[in-house]
Amino acid sequence: MKRIRALYNDKYLQSTVIISMAVAVLIHFPESVSLFDGFESHTLFPGMKFADVANEIIFTFLSLLALFAVNTRLFHFNQTSMKITWQKIVLSFVLTWILSNLLGQCFVYLHKTFDIPAIDAMVHHYLHPLRDFIMSCLVTSSCYIIYLIRRQQQVIIENEQLQAENIRNQFEVLKNQLNPHMLFNSLNTLRSLVRENQDRAQDYIQELSRVLRYTLQGNESQSVTLREEMDFVSAYIFLLKMRFEDNLQFEIDIECNLEDYFLPPMSIQMLIENAVKHNEISNRRPLTITIVTDPEGSLSVSNPIQPKLTAATGTGIGLANLDKRYHLLFRQEIQITEDSNFTVRIPLIRKYP
Repeated sequence: MKRIRALYNDKYLQSTVIISMAVAVLIHFPESVSLFDGFESHTLFPGMKFADVANEIIFTFLSLLALFAVNTRLFHFNQTSMKITWQKIVLSFVLTWILSNLLGQCFVYLHKTFDIPAIDAMVHHYLHPLRDFIMSCLVTSSCYIIYLIRRQQQVIIENEQLQAENIRNQFEVLKNQLNPHMLFNSLNTLRSLVRENQDRAQDYIQELSRVLRYTLQGNESQSVTLREEMDFVSAYIFLLKMRFEDNLQFEIDIECNLEDYFLPPMSIQMLIENAVKHNEISNRRPLTITIVTDPEGSLSVSNPIQPKLTAATGTGIGLANLDKRYHLLFRQEIQITEDSNFTVRIPLIRKYP
């Protein structure tokens, strides 16, 4: 029952059946019209009967279904994830033309051997090569058009998913940055700096405004360059260093030739926040976060695993959200490794439209 329901809901299958039925009727339209015109039926198609035309239409319909099935099986026109090149289209057309001709000869053989009803008129046989050509063009073009339509629909769906992911990501970033605990720590640090060192307090206010402005305004584009992301991250690191002082260290090694590569906005900030949230940072156990790029065009954020005595609660969707955005944007995935260090490796994209 489930298999039948799945076939019923298969839009690609429905399209091929409808196209096959329409082409089978239209390609034999002259013969169908001649059935109701006594003069033409005797001159162009002598001896033709209704059963002959009906049998021709049914065989053409079944042949078209078989041609669609072969193209779908060999060239995967029903899979939007597959790339259809012009070489595949040409090969599909040639193969369809050959198979269409073979099926026609098979029908003639069945007609002569088993006396299956069929049209014997000479003009009908002369039209066979032209009809094979037309059927081949229609099958190949229909497969490709259906593929393009389904691919466009898939792009629309993925864009909607991406927008939803971006909205959820902005919400999570806002919640992490603007929660009372974060504001309390920031204001508490600022109050101490105002009393101890007003110059540093002014610097702190400036960097805090950069972080909040970037977070609140968001980024209308779906990706940013590594240079833009690191400029924002430097302000965020400044705030963390003011809070944890020498207990939190950063080792950053970014290759200059990768600064124009792309990644989702606030990716690195989220990974830093994840490390700070889930690890102990104290005089007894200072934490070092390493941010490095590699020649393969990836960026890694790693830290030694130092679990807090009281485990931090979290939704656990931060890394999953980042991985989902990478999949939707770039068709790539992030890599997570966990041994003595916890490391997240994210791809940097060379070009982004």
